[in-house]
Amino acid sequence: MALFFPYLLSSCCGSYEESSVLEQDTFKIQTQRAFLDVYLADGSNIRLDIQTSDTAERVLEVASCKMGLSRELIKYFSLFFFQDHDDGALSVVKKVADFELPYVSLQSMKELHCKLGIRKWYMDPSLDTLLMDCRASLNLLYMQAVQEVKRNWVRPTEGQMQELEFLQKNANKAKFLELIREMQFYGYVRLDPCICDYPEEGCSADIHVGNNEINCCIELPTKQTKEVSFKIKRLRCWQVTFLGATKDGEDDTLELRFEYNDSGTWQWITLYTKQAFLLSSCLKKMISEQMMKAAKKGQEMEIKMPESTKNSEKSSIQQKQVVHSGFISRKRFLVRPNEEDCVFEKIREEDL
Repeated sequence: MALFFPYLLSSCCGSYEESSVLEQDTFKIQTQRAFLDVYLADGSNIRLDIQTSDTAERVLEVASCKMGLSRELIKYFSLFFFQDHDDGALSVVKKVADFELPYVSLQSMKELHCKLGIRKWYMDPSLDTLLMDCRASLNLLYMQAVQEVKRNWVRPTEGQMQELEFLQKNANKAKFLELIREMQFYGYVRLDPCICDYPEEGCSADIHVGNNEINCCIELPTKQTKEVSFKIKRLRCWQVTFLGATKDGEDDTLELRFEYNDSGTWQWITLYTKQAFLLSSCLKKMISEQMMKAAKKGQEMEIKMPESTKNSEKSSIQQKQVVHSGFISRKRFLVRPNEEDCVFEKIREEDL
């Protein structure tokens, strides 16, 4: 079964409400009062009094209210399912869709020993600055940043690490976040090691997703390593495919394939990862942020431009916006192969 994006699960299942009811009916869970633990990045948790039929959107609102997070800032956070492993590693399994029922989903994932957590949900680290004036959002950002340092998700230099430790010891959260934004892979989502077919079949890869790229540290069959950056602007489309259970029957296998323009040639690159849906969500988020940034830039240019030059420059401005913010439309999946870096058709953000 292959799911082509930018289609949404809600589009396949019907309306928002129908999707939630379908999930609840599938696992035969009655609507009733229940307690749900939502974990923070520092390992602490908030216990919520909910209904089993509450959607992720509702659960996030309740958790945010309990933490004192401003309603205007809720959109910068989301719920995720994650796993704590015995070796201390952390796996972010997937982002919880707004229409999902977290209580029901957790019941269906018991064998995976997943927990429900709240994490920031944007791929542009500069957006941190919008959340610094709220104590609750500042605390959430700080806890997640500290967690990522401890788990080696970011790459500080030795000097930067010493400075981070000093700031953490003195509980200077704002300065800590200001410094860490300068470090490689801050604001990225790290996936578990997986298998890929680039540059050849059977290579293993460590993947970081963020800053408009998929960064892969690939181990070749020769045991040599190669770091590759796949830029979002050169990615034309992608699909997630369910491959079925592995031979031992323990795990379901997923793959994410994306079509990429490498030196003028289009090719499909495949990543075999159980976090394929998470990776897909990250790609959609980066595209959405690119579109918003380009639209805002276009508006600012129009405001600042003298009236006498608006009409003469209007055409060229629109052309530049297409290059930076255009994406594949739902109706036309393929694009012309001679469009170089301008590889997407324009669509609305809600189409993603």
